[in-house]
Amino acid sequence: MTEGIIKIDKEKKSIFLDKVLEMVPDGNLHLCLTCGACSAGCPATGLENMDPRKFLRMAAMGLDDEITGHPWVWMCTMCYRCTYACPMKINIAALVFEARKLWPRETRPKGILGSCDMALRNTSGSAMGTPEEDFRFVVEDMLEEVRADQPGWEDLQAPIDKQGAHFFLSQNSREPVTEPEEMVPLWKILHLVGADWTYSTTGWGGENYCMFLADDEGWKKITNTTLQTAMGLGCKVYLNTECGHSTYSVYAGQKKHKIETDLEIAPMVKYYAQWIREGKLKVNSDWNKDLKIKFTVQDPCNQIRKGWGDALADDLRFVTTACVGKENFIDTYPNKSNNYCCGGGGGFLQNGYKDARFHYGRLKHAQIMETGAPYVITPCHNCHAQIHELGEHFGGGKYRTLHLWTIIALSLGILAETERTYLGPDLVEVNLPGN
Repeated sequence: MTEGIIKIDKEKKSIFLDKVLEMVPDGNLHLCLTCGACSAGCPATGLENMDPRKFLRMAAMGLDDEITGHPWVWMCTMCYRCTYACPMKINIAALVFEARKLWPRETRPKGILGSCDMALRNTSGSAMGTPEEDFRFVVEDMLEEVRADQPGWEDLQAPIDKQGAHFFLSQNSREPVTEPEEMVPLWKILHLVGADWTYSTTGWGGENYCMFLADDEGWKKITNTTLQTAMGLGCKVYLNTECGHSTYSVYAGQKKHKIETDLEIAPMVKYYAQWIREGKLKVNSDWNKDLKIKFTVQDPCNQIRKGWGDALADDLRFVTTACVGKENFIDTYPNKSNNYCCGGGGGFLQNGYKDARFHYGRLKHAQIMETGAPYVITPCHNCHAQIHELGEHFGGGKYRTLHLWTIIALSLGILAETERTYLGPDLVEVNLPGN
């Protein structure tokens, strides 16, 4: 009759219990109502026979041995939805972060560990190990190609190490390494609005897998390199090229690690919306009046729920509808800060638990399918990669993922033929420049 009963050693000091006492208001563990709101909306519920409520109760009871080494902590994306839903605002995601630290560093998922260590080994901050000179070569080579092959863009700029630029732009390594043509639409947008911006050869890598690894020192080092580089160039605003975790890693890392800076750390979507409202970015949805192609959006957890909230989610929808038409936008439900995580964050894409990641993503796939939209705008690299895979795995390619810069450039009539990788046959020739 006693099989399976967990015995609690009341004399044993619990690291996790101390963490709970720090994070729960007034240190009252009874504030957890065991209502299940955290688990009900968590896509990781049930993976490895674990869920947020169970994890919290195990932590509160001091069951460190049961928590230590439990693989579920790498399947929770720390998306913060459990905390958002919790009536007592218990920060379970922060506890998961601490649980990741309980794993010896060398035993943590090799994909995340390797990307963290790669970024720490080079001054570029690139998790893919792209050297400074290679980044400069790709940018300059791509720029030369556009100037030569695309009429009207002879004056396009992609400055590097420009002193005194207003915006410091970090770049996710995926583009310069595997799809450099995807950098160009954003350059064009920045050119049209007259933005004063720059890359840098130091600290340009827009990803921080050390944050996912729960390596605080690594997270701090990469964030500090980026911020010090931007400040050294005299920039005023840090921007990242539509990457949720990259923007959040700098935003949260600066606060957590108390890095002094006067820089504004902002998501790109906020500035897209601002430039449209100011009339600097003259997007137009006329191209879609007759086509009536439908679009939905993904709310990146790191930028919306964990970062800038529903105001940024509203900006995302404002930009999208301005480009495709209000009548052609179908929202997911739930949405904005209450949206489900797609399963791309938290290092899930690289942690090796692929089957669990697909299982996690079923809620997001169902959301998208319910809209009936063939295109999902994903202003986040992890969301983009995960939702693309979900569409192939569950939906047989019934929907496609787009960066927001793609649909902005399409609506402006500046999206070149070579910059349409993610468009389907219904859009691949629509609003081509010169037509």
